[in-house]
Amino acid sequence: MPSGGALGAAEGFTSAGAARVMTVACRRTRLNSEGASLIRFGENALFRLASHPVIVRVARTVDYMPSVRNEVEVSHWLAREGFPAARVVEDLEQPLIIDGHPVTFWHLIREADRKATYGELGRVLRELHSLRVPDDLSLPSYDAFGRADLRIEKAPGIPEDDREFLRKRGRELREWLAGLCFGLPKGPVHGDAHGDNLMVDRTGQVVLIDFENFCFDHPEWDLMVTATEYDSMKWATDEDYAAFVGAYGRDLRAWPGFMTLRAIQEFKMTTWLMQNVNENSGVSEEYRRRIVSLRDDDAPRDWLPG
Repeated sequence: MPSGGALGAAEGFTSAGAARVMTVACRRTRLNSEGASLIRFGENALFRLASHPVIVRVARTVDYMPSVRNEVEVSHWLAREGFPAARVVEDLEQPLIIDGHPVTFWHLIREADRKATYGELGRVLRELHSLRVPDDLSLPSYDAFGRADLRIEKAPGIPEDDREFLRKRGRELREWLAGLCFGLPKGPVHGDAHGDNLMVDRTGQVVLIDFENFCFDHPEWDLMVTATEYDSMKWATDEDYAAFVGAYGRDLRAWPGFMTLRAIQEFKMTTWLMQNVNENSGVSEEYRRRIVSLRDDDAPRDWLPG
């Protein structure tokens, strides 16, 4: 198959197109793709194979290749450390490039009937941040704004006034970030540390997943997600957040730089949602709710998860 991105260019990233890529990738690796089911479709398409305890992950374009390679290397490292985390299938050469889409293969995690708690999230992050990154693992720095600029320019159906406001907001946030003094030394950082990136397996083991944003940077970037969800959106209860802080050993809100990181997180959450604004009325309404409150720093963040 060619590696020039024909699927992405001709059709866009669709579930049907991703399924064709998955089928070819399985044929290449002698895995049976018959009966595979799509379990998630977002930044990546994830398929669960029916004949093997394997998850196949298809990335949107070849532009994702650096982060995909990073995910594979991080998985190998965490396995050597004995850290409870998602594992790539060891005896397969990966990532593969199929029609311009990086493809990786992961061991299936059989889930228990409960979600991870905030206390468990705090504990996992404390243990992760205590690890020493080996010299032969080259991790990027944290990309504080990710693909926000691209989404601002490319998201369909967004009023020009909103785009201009978000451009200006992005410039302001970069200026604030440039003057920030972090309190914790750099180390391994997950980069998207929220409860949905933890799974509890059937043995009760809490497993860290999704290494797309894994990096070497200040641990504050991992703590800001839960701190913002609690402080701004009230998605966590007082008891939940107390359990998180107690397990980790630090409340990020006590740090003077928290308000800057909180503002960056809110900005990213809004620009992430705006790319799907034409998906349905619920997404459109939630985007309007977020952009209105972003224009007023003192307005309540009565945002809905998602």
